[in-house]
Amino acid sequence: MHGSLTCFSGALMQYGAMIFSLKRVSKGILRLALMVVLCACPESRILCQESSTGPVFSSPVLDLGMVVQDLDASAAFYGKVLGCKEVEGFSVASPFATSIGLVDHMDVTARVFLLGEGEKQSRIKMMSFPKAKAAKSDQRFIHSTLGFSYLTLHVMNLDASMKRLKAAKIPFEGETPVALGGNNALLVVRDPDGNFVELIGPRRSAAE
Repeated sequence: MHGSLTCFSGALMQYGAMIFSLKRVSKGILRLALMVVLCACPESRILCQESSTGPVFSSPVLDLGMVVQDLDASAAFYGKVLGCKEVEGFSVASPFATSIGLVDHMDVTARVFLLGEGEKQSRIKMMSFPKAKAAKSDQRFIHSTLGFSYLTLHVMNLDASMKRLKAAKIPFEGETPVALGGNNALLVVRDPDGNFVELIGPRRSAAE
């Protein structure tokens, strides 16, 4: 603490000397000079870094952790029907998973699905805990329950997605698909646990 005060006092003295030697310099330059002097102190560098306008997140990729009732059924829906690519999953032992507050003394085994090729892709981490007897949220509407309410997937060909959904006998919600402008349309379906999933993409044909 003493070192910080000494450094700060020294910085103010340097700044005062600058003021006397630069009486006719604009206020903007003097403010810049003060920032340079303060950032020269190790204790002040943190403040300078926090005031920067650089990016906050190291990656734009979003990972979604999803707890499902029937892991195989949900994996088939997101993988075979929607077209997500399954990659190697992971397991977390109960002691560590419990220590970070995510589970109550249970092992975690997750199946992982990517939305595209390559490492920098959003991921769905799908898990099931049969012994937990988890309660389903009220998914009658997106306003029925607080929290995350639906997942939006942007697809290359909505007609192809609709064909797979129809083959799997997945009903379409409301009056979807509905046009969004141009040849883009929006389709809403539900996954095996009743969660809303939006599909947005171009249609080759306006026909149902």
